[in-house]
Amino acid sequence: MYKALLCWRYLRTRFLAFVCIVSVMLGVATLVVVNSVMAGFSTKLKDRFHGLTSDIVVESPSMNGFPGDSDEMMAKIRNSPAAEHIQAMTATVEVPAMFVFEVGQSRERVTLPVRVVGTDPVGRTAIGGFGEYLTDPARKANPSFDLTPEAMERWRAFNPPLPNVPPPSPLPGEPPPIDPPPADPVVPVGIIPGYGITHYRSMDPVTKMAVDTDILPPGSTVKLIMLGAGKEQMEPVHSNFVVCDSIKTEMTEYDGHYVYVPLAYLQRLRVMGNRVTHIQIKLKDYSDAPIVVEELKQLFHTKDRQNDYEYQIHTWEEKQGSLLKAVDIERGLLNLLLFMIVGVAGFCILAIFSMIVREKTRDIGILKSLGASDRGVMQIFLGYGLLLGVIGSGLGTVLGLLITHYINEIEHVLFKLTGVGFTPDVYYFDKIPTQVEPVTVALVNLGAVAIAVVFSVWPAIRAAWLRPVQALRYE
Repeated sequence: MYKALLCWRYLRTRFLAFVCIVSVMLGVATLVVVNSVMAGFSTKLKDRFHGLTSDIVVESPSMNGFPGDSDEMMAKIRNSPAAEHIQAMTATVEVPAMFVFEVGQSRERVTLPVRVVGTDPVGRTAIGGFGEYLTDPARKANPSFDLTPEAMERWRAFNPPLPNVPPPSPLPGEPPPIDPPPADPVVPVGIIPGYGITHYRSMDPVTKMAVDTDILPPGSTVKLIMLGAGKEQMEPVHSNFVVCDSIKTEMTEYDGHYVYVPLAYLQRLRVMGNRVTHIQIKLKDYSDAPIVVEELKQLFHTKDRQNDYEYQIHTWEEKQGSLLKAVDIERGLLNLLLFMIVGVAGFCILAIFSMIVREKTRDIGILKSLGASDRGVMQIFLGYGLLLGVIGSGLGTVLGLLITHYINEIEHVLFKLTGVGFTPDVYYFDKIPTQVEPVTVALVNLGAVAIAVVFSVWPAIRAAWLRPVQALRYE
């Protein structure tokens, strides 16, 4: 009982105990915040990449696409053993292109390099990662490349019909000319560019907040220039499209470089027939991905491995493996470096406890002369270190969780004061993502408490080794 009373008394009356608690608290709070932010980045990256890539991708390295017909390929997959694990499939064409549009009153021409994805919006939505990112709420439930009445009206305003020119009057004695058949009306083809292409981001000088300006609203005409799919000679092809919507994934790499067009139109424009460059597959259970990949490789790859390059089969994690590994390595290094803050708190506890042992030598002698055992004296200091670690870790966890919850508000204040902060143009997201992992928080707390106890072991042993006669010799 006396051990607990002494620990509590030292905790309440000594300023040095407050220093130890603060050092542990700051270390734990820093680790909680950093792990929550890194977990948020990692989780959001994985969710976005998973949604935009699908579970498994069968990919052709050639812009001409697979050697075979896409319908035949998908039928072959449906009749294979892998079919029982597959929930949905869709075929896409993905090729590089130049995106050309005019902007401003001067109609200045702007050219951007993009990746054009020809897709079936219904099939792509079944895979996931398309419909939910469209900015038009009505289009989310029923994705399509159709233009809304407002977009059609805007397009017609900038593309008026050609005037009807009356035929020339016949010369005397000539029969009247026959009226030519009416021309087919021009039907615009819809296109869905990324949000970073259709919008320009600038900084409001008053609020210091990012403001998005719509530079390509629905109904705007744009042009795509790309290479055709001819085998002998790849000729450039081009076509005009009309913006019908924007896709906003909150990832600048995709929002600023990807555009989506109807699959059938892109195949016809590039003279591809029914060939495609990608087949995206969604599984019923992603844990079956290794099994499905092996079955697809047996289906498309030959024994001499000559088709391995023409039919590249990967999971979404394998396609984004380098980036995901980089995030995990960065998170591990940050944890290692920042845990040194808790290590500094441990050395602080060691120094303070050593001072206490030297200062309280007489008191330790009196305790031992009254019957306290070596083990009891050691438990006083170990319990004191445990108490400091528990309180510091608890306060650090509360502080870390509060900072994590309000981290975007804190970032805005710091940005106004210093001009340095989170920039959506550099990172993938428009705000700092966070995710609190209870297991990680618990491990951080256990590590901090363990360090506090370990660094109090040596002072506790020194105090236990003191003999009453030596401690009271000069009293």
